[in-house]
Order: sequence, then structure tokens, then C-alpha cells
Amino acid sequence: MSNRAEIKSWLTDMDGVLVHENEALPGSADLLRKWKNDGTPFLVLTNNSIFTARDLSARLRASGLDVPEDRIWTSALATADFLKSQKPGGSAYVIGEAGILTALHDAGYIMTETDPDFVVLGETRNYSFEAITKAIRLLGRGARFIATNPDATGPSAEGPMPATGAVAALITKATGKEPYVVGKPNPMMFRSALNQIGAHSEETGMIGDRMDTDVVAGIEAGLHTILVLTGISDRAEIERYPFRPDEVLDGVHQLLDD
Repeated sequence: MSNRAEIKSWLTDMDGVLVHENEALPGSADLLRKWKNDGTPFLVLTNNSIFTARDLSARLRASGLDVPEDRIWTSALATADFLKSQKPGGSAYVIGEAGILTALHDAGYIMTETDPDFVVLGETRNYSFEAITKAIRLLGRGARFIATNPDATGPSAEGPMPATGAVAALITKATGKEPYVVGKPNPMMFRSALNQIGAHSEETGMIGDRMDTDVVAGIEAGLHTILVLTGISDRAEIERYPFRPDEVLDGVHQLLDD
């Protein structure tokens, strides 16, 4: 689909699209308000699996953006949704924080260190060598390997820090087992998000700031894709890839011009 006028629902990335370093980007508050006033279904997506949707809603509110928790879809929620469909009432050994732990508990999963069905690797600011060693041994005994997202690094005040993808690579090297990664760019995260709001791919737009996650996953899920230049990508970045978004905008404020 290439006609924005046909879009009836929206998915949007959070960092680099709506906010930057906890500051609302131009037009984001007005766009969210317009969607709510018009009754347009939407979800804010993030690969961050540290925080719960409630936590992120509060953080966005502090930035001046009103996004209810039921309008936030994280890689942790997508992972829990996926595991529930794979093995209802299953068990998992989890490396992660409140976001993934809460999501799995809510999905009916048991957290255990004894013969879990899955080893689930999420984001945490305190990766433990002991926990990683436990994960490696459990995978060796037959547990299946799941990662919430592929991001190799994450931001911090001091600079980049190792994230899920980097730790997953360490575990893979030690075990020979590749994880199934649920978060972007896996289009499964988008499909599960569409299910949450009862939307159809051919009538949904995806707004993101990354070609390698937001745009490629949006294309593969059959969405109308919009790249904004307020985050990680610039026009030179687009030329590195063999695919293109349907639209390139300076920011979400341009969506208010129509």
C-alpha cells in the first residue's frame, strides 16, 4: 500500500520518533491527541524489555505524552504472547527485569531454574556471569533459547552498553544454539501488535526511525512504512539498503499537515 489516506490504524516506534532523550519530539503530542480524538487505533512499539507498559506510560507522561499502558507494546509482551501460543502454562528460566518477568507471569508462565521449557534472554542493566552460566547449562540440557530483541547495544549516560543481542551471541558461542528473536525486525512483533488492536496490515501504517528494524519489519508485515529523520537514520543511511520505505519525513509533525 502506498496511499496514506487508506490507513485506518498506526504502529509507531517510541525512541527517535515520539521522544528523544526523554524529550517529546515536535508534533508527537499533537499526533497522539489527534489519533485519540479521531478514535484511530494505535500502538507504541519498543524493543525495550526492561520496563512494563505501565512504567513506559509513566515515563512518556513525564515527557508530556499521554499514552495509556494498553497502547504500548514491548518486545517483552510480544515474547510472552509468542511463548503462550507455543506452550501454554510452560516454564522459563529468565534473564531480565520487570518487563519480561511481569509479562511472562501474566501469560501464566512459571519461572524456574529446574528443567525449564525455555531460556528467555531479555534486557537488563545488571547481566550476571552466574546467570549466563546457568542459562548455558540449561540450554545444554534441552531448554529452547528465546531472546526478546536483537539489539547488540543500548544507551546509557556513559555511552553504549552491552544489550540482549551481544549477550545472546556469547551464549550462542558457548552452546552452538541460536535464539529465536521475537522483537523487531521480526515481523511477528508487528503481527501480534495488530492483533492487540484488531487491525489489518493492509490498512496500517508503521512509523520508525530505523531502516534495519522498523522499516524492514514493516515491509515484511505488509504495512505502509514511514521513516522519520528525528532518530538514528538520515538520508544517507537509506542508501545502504536495497529496500525503501513508502515515505521519508523530517518528523511526525509532517503527518499533521494533511
